[in-house]
Amino acid sequence: MESIENVLSKLSLQAVKELFGFEAPASAIQIQKTDKKFEGDLTLVVFPFVKAARKSPEETGKTIGAYLQEHCADIIGFNTVKGFLNLSISDAYWLKYLDTARREDPHKQPGEGKPIVIEYSSPNTNKPLHLGHIRNNLLGWSVAEILKANGFNVKKVNLVNDRGIHICKSMLAWLRWGDGETPQSSGMKGDHLVGKYYVIFSNHLKEETEKILSENPGMEKEEAERRTPLMQEAQQMLKKWEEGDKEIRDLWEKMNNWVYEGFDATYRRLGIDFDKIYYESNTYLLGKSMVQEGLEKGVLYKREDGSVWADLRDEGLDEKLLLRKDGTSVYMTQDLGTARLRQQEFDAESLIYVVGNEQNYHFDVLKRVLRKLGYPWAEKITHLSYGMVELPEGKMKSREGTVVDADDLMDKMTQTAKETSEEIQKKKEENAAGQAAAANAQANAAILNEAEREDLYFRLGMGALKYFILKVDPVKNMLFNPKESIDFNGNTGPFLQYTHARICSLLRKGGFQDGQLVDFNNDGLRISDKEKSLIQNLASYPTVLKQAGNTYSPALIANYLYDLAKDFNGFYQDTPVLRETDENLKSFRLALVQYTGLILKKGLYLLGISAPSAM
Repeated sequence: MESIENVLSKLSLQAVKELFGFEAPASAIQIQKTDKKFEGDLTLVVFPFVKAARKSPEETGKTIGAYLQEHCADIIGFNTVKGFLNLSISDAYWLKYLDTARREDPHKQPGEGKPIVIEYSSPNTNKPLHLGHIRNNLLGWSVAEILKANGFNVKKVNLVNDRGIHICKSMLAWLRWGDGETPQSSGMKGDHLVGKYYVIFSNHLKEETEKILSENPGMEKEEAERRTPLMQEAQQMLKKWEEGDKEIRDLWEKMNNWVYEGFDATYRRLGIDFDKIYYESNTYLLGKSMVQEGLEKGVLYKREDGSVWADLRDEGLDEKLLLRKDGTSVYMTQDLGTARLRQQEFDAESLIYVVGNEQNYHFDVLKRVLRKLGYPWAEKITHLSYGMVELPEGKMKSREGTVVDADDLMDKMTQTAKETSEEIQKKKEENAAGQAAAANAQANAAILNEAEREDLYFRLGMGALKYFILKVDPVKNMLFNPKESIDFNGNTGPFLQYTHARICSLLRKGGFQDGQLVDFNNDGLRISDKEKSLIQNLASYPTVLKQAGNTYSPALIANYLYDLAKDFNGFYQDTPVLRETDENLKSFRLALVQYTGLILKKGLYLLGISAPSAM
């Protein structure tokens, strides 16, 4: 069923053309929910048409309002407040919308056109995933699913940074101080074990650096680090790796495999998946041929020392190194090559990179260099930049071992969810008035066995973590507070999960099984303001979903779901459902409850959050 917003948008364009002779662009139409201070359901902003109408905003609104009411039977009244036209929509429309929409999937099926390729995660193989990776993974996965729900063909990809000096540091530390330790012998996850040796390397490097600095007052710290025997040995190991030294390559493969097993376990717990995984060791040389092409075309230049650069000064930037003087590539070189590889493989509609905002300049340069090299698909690249995430304790530092591991955080969230849930259950039982209430509390608790309760605590913990991170606009830095995120009454994942479970419980008590549609007759039904408000909120979901896809913002979905849950709880508190004596009105309310549950479940899925049917 076409939404009333779409109908009004088309009619409004038609109105200003016929009334004022003005061909308004579709972007001029602004329709929003009417402010609660005024009468009406939807509001059209008329300021864009005042000049063409040659009337006051008030008169322009009245003229358009009369036209819309004449041409749309669902409009039963209107009023104007300055430049705002408030439209009242008939109950019959909202009832018809509910009865039609609940029979359809609110999400489109993924299309088969040119894919949108979205890269996220991109971890280094010298440490476990941490809190920063969690925001990246959740954001990338959620945006991909939102785009799918909008009907796009989406490919999720991951570029694993599996080579370079960082992994050599862990390898060297393991050779020196590991004594053959393995994940099996230590009982540690492989990624945690390799991360342990990265920290050991950093601690020894710090000691050697401080010794050199004490002997050479005035020397820069970076220079002192370069001169340490440990760093020089790590650089030598990297050189051997690049030369294909078998012993070094075997060790590299062994330790990376430990890490991959650890990553896979973390991804499974987080609910993160990929359609394709690239490895930097296979792609880091790809951009070299593109740089050579740029030299031949004269759009890049070589300095006397043999290094190759892109001159972007005429575009307001500086010069960018693309090949070192010894012919080795830099990160920009490999990103050029990987971008071309993906475009060749997927013939993509767009290439989205989910990377922190510290890389804003890098991706600006990447697009400009690709344009210089003559690749028109450079315009398809989008950097989905996001802010840093911190804990109340402060910033995280991998090399000092103070980083917050994703695995540890997930364990903490699960434990916090368990403690909070048990505390709530205890209060319920203490406050249960009389034997019937106490028996009811026990019956609800008995729905889940011990294993199911443990699973529920994990799902609540993950819901708290994911929602708290995704409800924030991606561009903003954020502070993650584990305790605040698990509040069952605030703007949190558990509040939404609890609301869904409450809906499922209500439907079970009404005798409806999962998937069984509630039927009602909408002829002559009169609906309350709270019922109409809830239907209106549900009707806005397709618009919010589209906006979230256009702006790559799961925060729009998250905050919409919170508003929907608040709206539902307000309706449920004041409106009898199972106690309603009019059977048709009771069925209508159950249908409204059921559709609210469906939209909650669908929306939560887009955030990677499970919707429990019992709590």
